[in-house]
Amino acid sequence: MGAIVFRHLTKSYRGTSAVDNLTAEIQPGRVTGFLGPNGAGKSTALRCLVALARPTKGRTRILGKRYQSLKDPMRKVGVVLDSRGFHPGLTAYQNLRILTTMGAIAASRIDEVLAEVELSDARNKRVKGFSLGMKQRLSLASALLGSPEVLVLDEPANGLDPAGIAWLRSFISGQRDNGVTVLVSSHQLAELETIVDDVIIINKGKLVASGPMAEVTGGERLEEAFLRLTAGDVV
Repeated sequence: MGAIVFRHLTKSYRGTSAVDNLTAEIQPGRVTGFLGPNGAGKSTALRCLVALARPTKGRTRILGKRYQSLKDPMRKVGVVLDSRGFHPGLTAYQNLRILTTMGAIAASRIDEVLAEVELSDARNKRVKGFSLGMKQRLSLASALLGSPEVLVLDEPANGLDPAGIAWLRSFISGQRDNGVTVLVSSHQLAELETIVDDVIIINKGKLVASGPMAEVTGGERLEEAFLRLTAGDVV
């Protein structure tokens, strides 16, 4: 079984399916790009995966279990879905300290992960003064606190400048080199092309392609294959 599994996942709102019968597997120790045009259902599928939304039908699994059944979930899965979840009046350190307390994680991890995302200099700065890119990095730091086996990242490049995007590419590759499974949703197709092993492409809630990138793209650039497979819908 894959490190992450979607089985016939369907999520409907008022009779309209945001995700429609999605079945896919993410293999362990690899970087998988989760792609689709705006409104394709990517974020909804990820929210179902980490128990922030309840599937209408079907199921999801991480490391063989439902997210809510994982023991010590912060040590199993690191999640970045939204960079707005921090208390603006607290410092970076204080926000992460709350999370380490909740997850029974040593406070010493805070400075380690801040260094890993290059936010050590902002350790004692209040989050309300952070740029969007800094908040994204802090979200990544929070995901790393438990040294998880799996990372689920939804649009982690939002707010990052070109240098930040280049840093993110190195960061994700480094996680894979350490044996971490990474599922990353992004509109940065040119950047993803350089780091992903596999891709899953959905459109209008339905799976249109999945597998090793070379197999899915058939020798095309990732952007060209994406536009062909989604009939040119806007990313």
